[in-house]
Amino acid sequence: MIPSIMLSLVCLLSPPAMDDLLRAIRIVESNDNPAAVGDGGKAIGCYQIWRVYWIDSGIPGTYQDCYDRGYSTRVVRAYWERYATRKRLGREPTLEDLARIHNGGPNGFKKESTLKYWAKIQQVLREQPH
Repeated sequence: MIPSIMLSLVCLLSPPAMDDLLRAIRIVESNDNPAAVGDGGKAIGCYQIWRVYWIDSGIPGTYQDCYDRGYSTRVVRAYWERYATRKRLGREPTLEDLARIHNGGPNGFKKESTLKYWAKIQQVLREQPH
């Protein structure tokens, strides 16, 4: 069963748009390297997931599973299901909201510090073949 927020995201943001965003995040975070370790050892995998992010996602498994691209994609989507909601944002979430929440935490969509990250994501999205 698909949680209602994911259904909402899927309806509003087409699967190609979501796939493109996820790929762009992987490129910006790790050059799409599932073995990547960053932030002084605090972030792992192709999405550079921190332990607290993984815990917040509620996805069963171990933190080390975040080295697996498929597993870590589920973690990212679950994190968005929790924090990138119409109820929290007061409107439907956009690709920008999703990227900035991934980078800056639950309130990343409001943080000025995530604007540079979003610019990097946009650059990768523009460069992706369609």
